Parts: sequence; structure tokens; C-alpha cells
Amino acid sequence: MTIEMGDLKKGLKIEMDGIPYRIVEYQHVKPGKGPAFVRVKIKSFLDGKVIEKTFHAGDKCETPNILERSMQYLYYDGELYQFMDNETYEQIGLDSRQVGESVKWLLESMSVNVLLHNDRAISVNVPQIMELKIIETPPNFKGDTSSAGKKPATLETGAVVSIPFHVLEGETIRINTDTGEYIEKVK
Repeated sequence: MTIEMGDLKKGLKIEMDGIPYRIVEYQHVKPGKGPAFVRVKIKSFLDGKVIEKTFHAGDKCETPNILERSMQYLYYDGELYQFMDNETYEQIGLDSRQVGESVKWLLESMSVNVLLHNDRAISVNVPQIMELKIIETPPNFKGDTSSAGKKPATLETGAVVSIPFHVLEGETIRINTDTGEYIEKVK
């Protein structure tokens, strides 16, 4: 399917020169003279690079052949992250470039969405909200309050996030994996 300038918006997946991209920033520009155009920042699904591109009226791009398949994360073998298709039980390995930032949130046996471009695995999407256990954080000191600052905490996945002082080691918290921000303590 062909996508034209007027159809572009943030979050849309497009393909140019055989490479799939996602639009991460979108700006419609109407200069005083001349025709309007769209300036976008697009992020490659293949290598994560962000580039800027300008689209004018009449410019077209394609919809990429991208499928999301639910898979289970198995383990890291030292070279590749191993995933298993939940339907076919077929196993695939992705390198650290393909897994990208998602590596901070991977737990063995968790379900993730693996993106396939033309039947080739290119990227991993973890759930946006996850509940993770704190395995290490400094103890609280007298005078620390819940409204004060934040302290670092290491989660069971190895990711380090900032949490309020009142949250303790061993507790489970909700995290936004897109931003790496603490949401709340799980009761």
C-alpha cells in the first residue's frame, strides 16, 4: 500500500529503499511562500538510527511488510538472545543490535512481540508496563520522605531506575519500559 504526504503521522510505520522505519517525530510546515511540506524524524527498525526526512506533496512511500509475532524469551547464549515462537515452537536468535533497548527489560520465559520484516526478525517489543522486583537499592535514612528525591534501584532484569525513597529492596514496582520511569509500588 502506498502512503502519501497527507497520511503521515507519528507512530506510523513506513518503508523507504527496502528499509522499514517508524515515524518518531512529525511536523507539518506551511511556509509563507511555496507549498506546505512535512518534516519527520524516522527511526530504522534494522539498526535503530534516527534520520530526518522531508516529504513534499506527491512524495510517496510504502507500507512495510511487518508482522508482530508473540514469542517467549528463553535465554542469552553469550552471542544471541534466543526466542521461541508460541505457536510453532520454532526458535530464533537475535543479536544485541536487533534486541536494542529492550534488553534492559528481558526476563527469562516472558512473552514479547518480535517484529518480522519480510519474514526476517528485526526487532523486539517488550510490554510498555512491567512489574519488576527490586533486588538492590540503598537503605533509607532518617528524614527521607516519599515526596523528597529519588534513589537508584537495580531491578531483577539488571536495569537501574530511579525510585522514591520510601520504596524498599525486595518490593515489586511498575515501570514504564518506554521511558524507564517508576510508576508505582505494587501492593
